[in-house]
Amino acid sequence: MTAANLGARLTGWGFVVFTFGSIAWTIVGLTSGQTNLIASNGFLTLVNVVGIWRWLGRQRKYEDGGRSAREASRRSSKPTLFTATGLAGMPVVLEDGTPLGKSVEALIECRSGEVSYVVVATSSAAGLEEQLRPVPARSIGFGCDLLTLAISRGAYEAIAPLDGEAWPASAEQDTKAVS
Repeated sequence: MTAANLGARLTGWGFVVFTFGSIAWTIVGLTSGQTNLIASNGFLTLVNVVGIWRWLGRQRKYEDGGRSAREASRRSSKPTLFTATGLAGMPVVLEDGTPLGKSVEALIECRSGEVSYVVVATSSAAGLEEQLRPVPARSIGFGCDLLTLAISRGAYEAIAPLDGEAWPASAEQDTKAVS
């Protein structure tokens, strides 16, 4: 529950479950005289209480605030908003609506605050192999609930997959280096 990355509430309730478990093991330690069990699970109870406070308190408030702004923007004449944290995991589709993958990260230019490129993950049929490709923001339609590529599947597949942890400074081709 805590590692699933399914939102603050589910993560917070995961910590509640862990708290019950650590309290139960502390009781077992108390009734059986196992000092190490008492100490380790007493510490885990403290960690879990902090997790509950963080995820069901503070982080939930942030998520609720972002959701509130997003929903209010959909009902107003102002531009429609979505949260920056909501970009990761957002579905990515082709122009015809065919599912392609999901967004895993967006790289934002410091000076302008504009998205430079989005890293899109596509998986094999079995879902075991994942390829990451940097797609320039100009090639993406940013929707409220999904991203739509403004390039063909062939153009997407022509983008070189990212190599491990060395991501580029830009998804644009470096024409200066070529000429």
